[in-house]
Amino acid sequence: MSEEISENRDDLIVAQKEAIYKEIAEHTDLVGQDANNLKGDYFGFRRTRPDGNCFFRALGFRYFEILLKDPEELKRFKEIIKPSKDIMATLGFPSETVLEDFYDNFMEALDKLETIDHKELVNMFNDQGVSDYIVVFLRLLTSMQLQKDADFYQNFMEGDQTVVDFCKSEVETMFRESDHIHVIALTAATSINVRILYLDRGSNKEASPHDFPDGSMPKIHLLYRPGHYDVLYPR
Repeated sequence: MSEEISENRDDLIVAQKEAIYKEIAEHTDLVGQDANNLKGDYFGFRRTRPDGNCFFRALGFRYFEILLKDPEELKRFKEIIKPSKDIMATLGFPSETVLEDFYDNFMEALDKLETIDHKELVNMFNDQGVSDYIVVFLRLLTSMQLQKDADFYQNFMEGDQTVVDFCKSEVETMFRESDHIHVIALTAATSINVRILYLDRGSNKEASPHDFPDGSMPKIHLLYRPGHYDVLYPR
């Protein structure tokens, strides 16, 4: 774990939502056309802790926010997740620790969305234990998808690295940063459509949106600045 990550471990895991103009005013990397585009397309912004888990945390929190207000979507998502337990077992995931512990805790968190309010959801994600269980299971879903479609994802591996090796070192391990391949796999595993606005610090290029899967209607919007993801709220 890097020194920078360690220093940030005391930050709120998921911060309060802020107006997008406040984030623009406080950060010099949001200038010019990028700032105008953000203000035009988005009204809100929410920070996540910069600990290497930010992609999974940001996506998880924002989707749970949506599920909190949409019982039909919650029901649909539960049906998508249920088969993952058997798929992981077939792929050789440890049954006691992974399939019972993390799966059960994730499903329990989904069940709570039927009775809690938004404040309790924020508290849930700022509870280190509960929040990390959710992140771990999202990582496991990503690993499951990569291994299930290993023939396809092997094309993205470097050198002699196998998909399984990549999953062990770069996906299932906490605090490891996420790249395109993580996003592609998790959105495929969950059927959650995501738009990521990529901002390249120090570049003259405008921030570029990328939809996962390509051509989909995004349900979740995230802002990416090198090494970190935060939540965006579209107008």
